[in-house]
Amino acid sequence: MVWSRRQFLGTSAAGLAALMVVPGAYGCIAEKASGDIRIGFIGIGRQAIYLMNGFLQIPGVRIVAGSDVYGIKRDRFEKRVKAFYAKEGKEVDVQMYENYEDLLANKDIDAVVIAVPDHAHAMIAIAACKAGKDVYLEKPLTFTIKEGQELRKAVRETGRILAVGSQQRSDPNFQHAVSLVQTGALGNISLVNAYVGAPPTPYNLPEETLPADLNWDLWLGPLTGSIHFNHELNPPISLDPEQDEEIWGAWRWYKEMGGGFTTDWGAHMFDVAQWGLGMDRNGPVEISPIGDGTEYMSFKYANGVIMTSEPFNESKTKGVKFHGENGWIEVSRGSFNASDPKFYAPKSEEEEGPYETKIPHQINFIESVRSRKDPLVPVEIGHSSCTVCTLGNIACELKRTLKWNPETETFVDDEDGAATRMLHYNYRAGWKLV
Repeated sequence: MVWSRRQFLGTSAAGLAALMVVPGAYGCIAEKASGDIRIGFIGIGRQAIYLMNGFLQIPGVRIVAGSDVYGIKRDRFEKRVKAFYAKEGKEVDVQMYENYEDLLANKDIDAVVIAVPDHAHAMIAIAACKAGKDVYLEKPLTFTIKEGQELRKAVRETGRILAVGSQQRSDPNFQHAVSLVQTGALGNISLVNAYVGAPPTPYNLPEETLPADLNWDLWLGPLTGSIHFNHELNPPISLDPEQDEEIWGAWRWYKEMGGGFTTDWGAHMFDVAQWGLGMDRNGPVEISPIGDGTEYMSFKYANGVIMTSEPFNESKTKGVKFHGENGWIEVSRGSFNASDPKFYAPKSEEEEGPYETKIPHQINFIESVRSRKDPLVPVEIGHSSCTVCTLGNIACELKRTLKWNPETETFVDDEDGAATRMLHYNYRAGWKLV
């Protein structure tokens, strides 16, 4: 069931608490008299503030802790959480930590929201699972394919709930588009255009003076210590006067720290394409890079369907276009176009505000924590979608077409081993994945 914010806020806390509960299925959560799910945030920058505003609205959820390597962002988070509860007439103790390991050691926390840079996703999420916490993890799932394999294993071995923040899966617009594809309304699909943008580039920002309250060593985590600070990697904020980040953290655009638009938007649009094609938990068998006269990546599936990363309109809208024998549909955030009016869904009330502030996806996570059933985007789907993105970047880096076995998650005919070596990288001393 997909809920709008208005529908959900009109529902009582008692109604949410009445969701099916499996006796004894989730230990300390079930034992709490209040039934509250107590959440800690790890990484409390721009995206986390959006998520915080959403989780604060959900009855039966209490935000009790936050962790970040940047002191001023810890101060902002604590201030805003306490201010929200004060308006509700509640006094809360919000525990703040510099090191995520200290937050995970807090036995009073049931679940964590992880919104750190991609390179730390797997390491922290695996540690959270081992600490007995359920996890809402921002997309893309991981920085490397090997990390995704290890995180998938940890989630299932520990029995934790892990939801990936691919919120488009909770959007009626995208759900309608996928339904058309999967029910055969378009007929056989031959081609999908999923425009996401360019791959990452080498890090080239100038070195700047490190803020006194930013622990750069912790921010880097397993990455090489040779990466220097620039404010665009961890955008500054102000508390007096209040001024939030004016840009997204630029680490995502550089290959030393992120996957460029390929993973940043691919985790959304490639994800929708795979979902529509019925390729969740699966993937392409051949990946061709940008080059040799081509401007866009191309992915071939075993059934012959081709997905390209090229735009489908002059505006270069980030979205997905499915081409079928009976027509085509285009879907993006807040937009749907089709070759025939019969493909359009009945018009629904559009919510206002930034896309990240819409909360049905977060509600789905809370429902999963209570019911102990997989969320809309469990770890396996997050991993397969992320793998597609990373394979595209590997092909572009090596400048050659790659063959991939999605069942064994191994490269085929990788004679020099170059592609296989890019499934992971060596963490710097003192850091480990598992």
